[in-house]
Amino acid sequence: MTPLRSSLRRLLLCVAVAALVIAPASHAHAEPTLEEIEAEIDRAWRQLEPLSEQYNRVRSELKANQELSAQLEEEIAPLELKMGIASAELEVIVARQYKGGGLSAFNSLLTSGSPTTFVEQLALLDIVARDQQRRIEEHRQARQEFEEQKAEIDALIEEQQAQRADLEERADQIERELARLENLLEEARAQQQTTPDDGSGLFIGDCPAVAGSGAGATAAQFACGEIGKPYVWGTNGPDTYDCSGLTQQAWAAAGVSLTHYTGAQWNEGTPVSRAEARPGDLVFFYSDLSHMGLYVGNGLMVHAPRTGDVVRMASIDNMPISGFRRPG
Repeated sequence: MTPLRSSLRRLLLCVAVAALVIAPASHAHAEPTLEEIEAEIDRAWRQLEPLSEQYNRVRSELKANQELSAQLEEEIAPLELKMGIASAELEVIVARQYKGGGLSAFNSLLTSGSPTTFVEQLALLDIVARDQQRRIEEHRQARQEFEEQKAEIDALIEEQQAQRADLEERADQIERELARLENLLEEARAQQQTTPDDGSGLFIGDCPAVAGSGAGATAAQFACGEIGKPYVWGTNGPDTYDCSGLTQQAWAAAGVSLTHYTGAQWNEGTPVSRAEARPGDLVFFYSDLSHMGLYVGNGLMVHAPRTGDVVRMASIDNMPISGFRRPG
């Protein structure tokens, strides 16, 4: 069993346990409060978000390997053409040598009047033939190397496609559980005569909170402009985002390419301390780096929180911080 599949099974087990904990209460117990339901949604989401980021990783690697496979395919094609030309040239040389060793050779001796010239001609043909054989062998070896690499990439793509299907299936199971919790939340709101966030809570200060310059400021300004758009896992805009999809597109607006995966973005930036953090820097949470946001200054960030929510501002101290990174 691969490490990814093993971790997925552990995640699914955790979700199964969570589902038991949050199963509808019996009539002997009071209905859960709005705060209790929201807390259960957050706990259930902590099971899904690492899974969704693993999905992003597999999908990003799959795309890269598909591009590499196509590139190798393009490089193999001209090698095949060169091998065909070299093989045809060798056939002509072999035919000449064959004729040179038979009646044609005897006729050449009779007509040339110079055995030395004939021997030199055969020697030259032999040198040319050996050169052709060397060229063909070089092309053959190069082609074999490319085909071996392509076979490895194609095998990896097949495995990752199976992994992606597995991830989607498991994520669907958790999404259904979250949908049930969202329904409970709506019922609780109706009972307590409360309403969802009307949008006034999406901004908790100026966005960006402090002025900046350069690519980071551009990324921060982009993220601020996306506030209010729904969270949908596995997406990177323009209408919906997950956490790493939002940061990816924010930095794309600044001309910097990032991978749609939290773990990759952690490695694609330069480490900075909290004291050094400035608007546009990436801030990561939890030991598994399963969540991230875009810092906008004054201890605030813009992030895509979870399913059922929208892009919003938040304090970076709401979750355990793993570190900061500066792309570019």
